Amino acid sequence: MTSGSVAERMMALGEEQRFLYPNTEEGKAKLIADLNKQMAAMNERLPQVFGRMPKAGVEIRRVPPEIEAGAPGGYYQLPALDGSRPGAYYINLRDTAENPSWTLPTLTYHEATPGHHHQIALALEAEGIPDIRKLPNYSVYTEGWGLYAEQLADELGAYENDPWGQLGYLQSYMFRAARLVVDTGIHAKRWSREQAVRYMVENTGQAETSLVTEVERYAVWPGQATSYMVGQTRWVGLRERLKKELGSRFDLRSFHDTAIAAGAMPISVLEAMMERWAAEQAGE
Repeated sequence: MTSGSVAERMMALGEEQRFLYPNTEEGKAKLIADLNKQMAAMNERLPQVFGRMPKAGVEIRRVPPEIEAGAPGGYYQLPALDGSRPGAYYINLRDTAENPSWTLPTLTYHEATPGHHHQIALALEAEGIPDIRKLPNYSVYTEGWGLYAEQLADELGAYENDPWGQLGYLQSYMFRAARLVVDTGIHAKRWSREQAVRYMVENTGQAETSLVTEVERYAVWPGQATSYMVGQTRWVGLRERLKKELGSRFDLRSFHDTAIAAGAMPISVLEAMMERWAAEQAGE
């Protein structure tokens, strides 16, 4: 594809029939089956970067049809505190045309594993921390990890033989960047709903129907859309800084396990805690 803006090319790619599931019950069942395969494949890679795995499983479910019109494209439901219910990754299948196959791996890695499920399930299972830290109460920490998990999946080689999936990963970052503009546009620049939707369509190449839902969410939840990228840059920045400081003593699995076992907290508190961890690793 050589004509049009990047977003226009993404939109054209998203309309190619070879990447679309039939908008039927059978097509939706096939989509969810494929997501389960992607998650199983990712689970095999996780021991490279994590020493601990959650005991709780995660199920991939369709957003109930009665609420899908106003629901986001995907979201995570944490396991029951007593272990009676697994975690769940819900995907909105109101129209399968909103979910070209090349966009789905990244969404799975964000919502399920190594994203929200991995992080939140391990926090729920952690011992010796207050209950409030077992819950995803800090968006910069939790959603920042979700985006960090997308990057981690790429670093683990999830897209080695999937260039279309890697485009989906890159489009996800286009989407997150556009949200920084739209969130501040609505709440600081007094953008209209229509102006915000138009900006998202023109700069991400995603379906307008799904972007309307997104913009309406930002309008009633100031700052939440910006928390993702703020958190992701802080997670990556912390990792790279400590990796440089520790050199050969830096252990990525220990870094991840320590940060997650402490539970959710303001990102500045996480940074201070992990700096103490680094000092211990250095023998100071």
